[in-house]
Amino acid sequence: MFKRLLMLLCLTVITGIVYGQDRNLSFCDNLIKKGVRLLEEGKHAQSLEFLVEAESLAKKNKWSKQQFLAINNIGANYFSLYAYGEALDSYLEAYTIAIKELGSKYEMVVLNNIAILYSKEKKYNKSYEYFKKAYSTAIQNEEDRKRGLYAVNLGLVSNRLGNLNQARSYFHEALPLLEVYPRIKQQAYIGLGETLVLARSYKEAKDSLLQLLPELRTENNSDLVTDVLLLLSNIAYSQNNMLLAVEWASAMLEYNNNVESRLNAFQQLSKIYTKTGELERALVAKDSVLSISSRWNEIKNDRLFATNKIKFELQNYQNELKNNQKEIEENQKTFRVIFAVTILIILLIAVTLQASYIQSKQRKIIHARNEEVMALELEKEKNKKLILKKKLDEEEARALLEEERLKNEIGFRNRKLSAKALHLIQRNDLLQHIIEDLEQQSQNGLQNRSLKTYISELKKLLHSEEEWENFIDHFEEVNHGFISALKNKHSNLNVNDLRFISYVYMKLTNKEIAYVFNITHEASRKRRERISKKMNLKSSSDLYDYISGF
Repeated sequence: MFKRLLMLLCLTVITGIVYGQDRNLSFCDNLIKKGVRLLEEGKHAQSLEFLVEAESLAKKNKWSKQQFLAINNIGANYFSLYAYGEALDSYLEAYTIAIKELGSKYEMVVLNNIAILYSKEKKYNKSYEYFKKAYSTAIQNEEDRKRGLYAVNLGLVSNRLGNLNQARSYFHEALPLLEVYPRIKQQAYIGLGETLVLARSYKEAKDSLLQLLPELRTENNSDLVTDVLLLLSNIAYSQNNMLLAVEWASAMLEYNNNVESRLNAFQQLSKIYTKTGELERALVAKDSVLSISSRWNEIKNDRLFATNKIKFELQNYQNELKNNQKEIEENQKTFRVIFAVTILIILLIAVTLQASYIQSKQRKIIHARNEEVMALELEKEKNKKLILKKKLDEEEARALLEEERLKNEIGFRNRKLSAKALHLIQRNDLLQHIIEDLEQQSQNGLQNRSLKTYISELKKLLHSEEEWENFIDHFEEVNHGFISALKNKHSNLNVNDLRFISYVYMKLTNKEIAYVFNITHEASRKRRERISKKMNLKSSSDLYDYISGF
C-alpha cells in the first residue's frame, strides 16, 4: 500500500507537469491559427497581437516550430502592410530559427518569402538568389510540389532579368509538377507567354494566351486575366496593330478595378496613343496614370501610417504581456508552495499507512502461494493445449503432403499425355511423308492398284480421330474439371475449340497442333486468334496464361 501510494504521488506530479506543457503548447498553436486567420481577413493589428503572444510563449518554452510559424506570419503581416523592412527582419529571424533548429523543409518556406519581398522591390538579382536556394532545397528534400512552385518563381524572375532560355526551362520543368496547384500552373503558362513575347515569338505567344484566357475568365481569376490582357496588348503594339492594342488595354479597365491593374492599363494606353500621334488621348491617359499613381501612393502611405500605429499598439501590448508574465510567474510560485505542502501531507498520510501495509504484505504472501497453485494448474492446461495443437499441425502437414503428392501425380500424367501427343504428331508427320512419297511414285508412272490401296489406307489412318478421342478422354481424367470449368466460363466454345485449348494447355506449339488437326500452320494460328477473341482476350499470346488459371 505504501509503495502504491508513492507511485501514485509520482504519477500525479508527472501528469501535472506533462498536462501543463501540453495545455500550453495547444494554447500556443491556437494563437497562431487565430493570427493566420485574421491575417487572411486583413485584420493585421489583431493578427499581430495573437502572433506576438504566441512568439513570446514559444520562445519561453523553446518550441522552435511554433516560434518559427509565429515570426514568419508576423513577417507576412508586415508584407501586406507594405512595411518591407520590418517584413524582411521577421523573415530573416525565422530563417535563422529554421537553420539552427528545424531543418531545410522550413528553411525553404522562408527563403521563398524573402525572395518574393526582393521581387516586389524590383531587386531581381537578390530575388533570384533566394528563389534558387529554396528551389535547390526542395530538390534535396524530394518535395516535387514545392519544386514546381519555386521553378515558376525562378522563371518569372528570369524573364525580368532577360534570361529567356533559362526562364523557358524553368516553366517547362514546373508544369508537370503543378497538377494540384491549378492557379500556379496557369501562372506558369502566362510566364511562358511572357517569355515568348520577350523573345518576339508573337504568333506563338498570342495563340497560347488566347487559349488560356477563357479558362481564366471562367474561374474569375481577375489578376491573371489582366496579366494576359496586358501581354496581348503588348503583342498587338509590337505588331503595329494599335486598334487591337487599345482594345486589349481597355478590356483591362473593364475587367479589373484593382489600383495596380488600372495603373498598368493607363500606362499602356498612354504608350499606344503617343505612338499613334493621338496626343490628346495620350495626355488623358497620362493624367489617369498620375491620378492613380497618386492614389497608389496614398494607399501606401495609409498602410504605412497604419503600420506605425500597429507597431505602437504592439509595443504597448508587449509591455502588457511582460506585466502579465510577471503575474503568471508569481502565481506559479504560489502554486509550487501549495503543491509542496500537498506533497508533505500525502507523505504524512503514507507514513501512518505503513503499518497497515505490513499486514497487507503478509496477506499478499498467502495470496501469492495460492496464485502459484493456480499457475501450476494453468501450466498443465497449457501443456494439454500444446499437445493438441501439435497433433493438429501434424494432421495439417500430412494433408499438405497428400495434396503435393496429388499435384505431382497430375503433373506426371500430364507429362505422359504430352509425350503421347508428341508421339502421335511424329507418327502423323511420318505417315504424311510416306503418303507424299507413294503419291509421287504413283504420279511417276507406277500404276499399281495395291499401291493406291495402301495410300488410301494410310490416309484413313492419318485422318483417324479414334486415338485422339482416347487421348482427350485421358486428358479429362487427369485434369478433372478443366473442360467443365471452361464450358461454364465460356459457353460459346465448341468441341473443336475445347480440343484446341487442351493441346495449348499441354504446351503444344501451333505447328504441332496443326499436325493434330491436319491443317496448315497459318490456319492453326488463325484458329488460336479466333478462340482468343471468343474468350475476350486482348491477344492470342495471352491464351496459355489465361487457361493456366483454371
